[in-house]
Amino acid sequence: MRDFLQVLLVGIGDGAIYAMLGLGLVVIYRSTGVLNFAQGELAMFSTFLVWTIWDVGAPMWLAVLLGMVGGFIVGALVHEAFVRPVGDPHQKPLAVVIVTIGLFLGINGLAQVIWGATDKVLEPLFGSSQITIAGVAIQWQKIGAVASLAAVAFVFYILFQKTKLGLAMRAVASNSESAGLVGIPVLRLLMLGWGFAAAVGTLAGVLTAPSLGLSPRLMQLTLIFAFAAITLGGFDSLIGAIVGGLTVGILSSTLPRYVSAFEKMPLAPAFILILLVLLIRPQGLFGSKDVSRV
Repeated sequence: MRDFLQVLLVGIGDGAIYAMLGLGLVVIYRSTGVLNFAQGELAMFSTFLVWTIWDVGAPMWLAVLLGMVGGFIVGALVHEAFVRPVGDPHQKPLAVVIVTIGLFLGINGLAQVIWGATDKVLEPLFGSSQITIAGVAIQWQKIGAVASLAAVAFVFYILFQKTKLGLAMRAVASNSESAGLVGIPVLRLLMLGWGFAAAVGTLAGVLTAPSLGLSPRLMQLTLIFAFAAITLGGFDSLIGAIVGGLTVGILSSTLPRYVSAFEKMPLAPAFILILLVLLIRPQGLFGSKDVSRV
């Protein structure tokens, strides 16, 4: 029982990271209707910015804050330079998806040019110590990941439910053409959406790097788990991203440990989950179903 609780808590901590990256995917999907395949690479690039600031002597908390600001700027610039010229993502979704795939490759290559391909060590944001509760050891890093997810979810809730900016972003997500006709700056809000997604991805990358090692490959597997999370929860649901991320984290941690068939296939639970959800409930548990008039 104690061993199961240990694995379960690890899964919850990992799931919090998947959920944070999933929140960034949902923010962009809600505003554009497309999946951003470069989300993980933007998170990786911003994490390298954090490492660079920390490596010159800045405290870790300050490096993370500045890295999130840098990630926001990078995400916004990427949208303006590469996504916006393609045109309206609602009219040309496939073109935008292809651009995000190109960004995946381009950002990864740029990171290798700037920082090299060798792994770098990043200090854990919440320290490397742990506490023991009822005989179960819990790393502060895992507790911090869950607390960070709660903080990010709260900020997004306030942003989308209590502010005019959030209301405008929701209007763009609902109907960008009508939003533009009433004077909402659609393209500027899309740029902000990319910036917010990259900033949240920075935090996910910082929480991932200490255990996996900081390299250009940092977020590639994490992105797959994040896709599984939003597939389960719903591509357009922030709550779904959180529930889906935690669920995927728990399944990906417990199944390989107790089911021998998954022992050498740690990604299998995520892929099986994606397949089952798409077959049974394509919009996800919390996603909205598309309704069209015939």
